[in-house]
Amino acid sequence: MQSLKELYKIGRGPSSSHTMGPERAAELMKSRWHSADKFIVTLYGSLASTGKGHNTDVVLKKTFAPTPCEVIFDYDTPTPVHPNTLDIEAMQGGREIARTRFYSVGGGTIKIEGEPDANTGIDNDVYPLSTYDSISEYCRSKNIRLWQYVMECEGEGIFDYLEVIWETMKTAIHEGLTTSGVLPGCLGTQRRAQHLYNQRHIDESAQTKENRLVCSYAFAVSEQNASGGIIVTAPTCGSCGVVPSVLKYMQDSRGFTDEQVVKALAVGGLIGNIIKTNASISGAECGCQAEIGSACSMAAAALGELFEMGLGQIEYAAEVAMEHHLGLTCDPIAGLVQIPCIERNAVAAMRAINALSLANFLADSRKISFDLIVKTMYNTGRDLLNSYRETSSGGLAKYYPVDKLHFE
Repeated sequence: MQSLKELYKIGRGPSSSHTMGPERAAELMKSRWHSADKFIVTLYGSLASTGKGHNTDVVLKKTFAPTPCEVIFDYDTPTPVHPNTLDIEAMQGGREIARTRFYSVGGGTIKIEGEPDANTGIDNDVYPLSTYDSISEYCRSKNIRLWQYVMECEGEGIFDYLEVIWETMKTAIHEGLTTSGVLPGCLGTQRRAQHLYNQRHIDESAQTKENRLVCSYAFAVSEQNASGGIIVTAPTCGSCGVVPSVLKYMQDSRGFTDEQVVKALAVGGLIGNIIKTNASISGAECGCQAEIGSACSMAAAALGELFEMGLGQIEYAAEVAMEHHLGLTCDPIAGLVQIPCIERNAVAAMRAINALSLANFLADSRKISFDLIVKTMYNTGRDLLNSYRETSSGGLAKYYPVDKLHFE
């Protein structure tokens, strides 16, 4: 499995697969072909269907600037390898000098057709084990915790990186809570994080306060993402609010140190890595269950580490968090990462806390392994109709009257 640095990435929203991935592909192509005087990018599948709403064309043109870039949206050509497919042609004097096909596979990660992953700077050999069963068995044999396994594989330097990740997450929460107004795009979506955070009820119960604060943090990060702000993929841009919201709330309410939170991030990242390796974190490939469901599993496992739960309890928390997102469709209205995406981050954050509570009581009686639920999620996602996999052609995206709206 790859390093957690390939899972937790700092970048601008609104989409890791539709903006960060294509941006990375463009940067690589630009570095290889300095002599090109023009680039032509053809977007296929989900990249074509929701590229306008995700600002894919805008990001590509900015990345290639000052060299001109033409972006073509191909809605018809099949994408048998991955729905997030793009071709980049390097042109010189009106003729093609190079053409490369890229796949944006989720979380900002790209793969290049016909080339090993090493050419993208990715090391696939950081973690020798790639299933929860094998990792937990190894940890039991050495009497170590999951975060110690991460340190053993990545070296202590990974925690310096995760400290930066945590600071970036907290900054995104702060900026989201202190910003009001309307998000970019044709929907006119109001920012609501600040309102949620400040709207205290006169006789608010402890449970209501927890829900309100956790949701406000999730809204804050998701709204920053939707506005093109700096966030951390956890594991994607569209699901970036889940992990930081629960960790921030627990740190504030329970007094956990940054060091403890960083260890929790390592465990959550390990869970995300298992999903990414054995299934998918791409909404275009497996629906929103692959993004929000994965984020919920990561958050639940991270919480399990914060509370020093055992390996079986952490597994149960991660499993139940994913199990109850199975079949969740990806149907963003107008291709924007706003409705229903932002609210889903808040709901998943609350569900992660619920999963933690269930794991505290029921882990000994669990029947479903985490590895099994990951396999189930992947196959469920592949069975979803294409209209429910980030094409904005089904579900809410189909029935919301976008024809009456105008993109800004």
